[in-house]
Amino acid sequence: MNDTYKELKARMRRLEELLASQGQGAANVELAQALSRLRRAERHGDRSREPDVSLRTLLERAEALVSKAG
Repeated sequence: MNDTYKELKARMRRLEELLASQGQGAANVELAQALSRLRRAERHGDRSREPDVSLRTLLERAEALVSKAG
């Protein structure tokens, strides 16, 4: 796994932890759906290469939901 992919996984874990700590709520449903899409895309990604644009976009959208809600 390359360093950029490790960074992506770490950012995903932070989002998952944040979601778990916030509990239920309408904004959390959107975040949970965004994380689900991100996890599915990540599972099919090539960890030996740089994350592709679509994977980065999904991550940035999920992070935007956190900043919008908080």
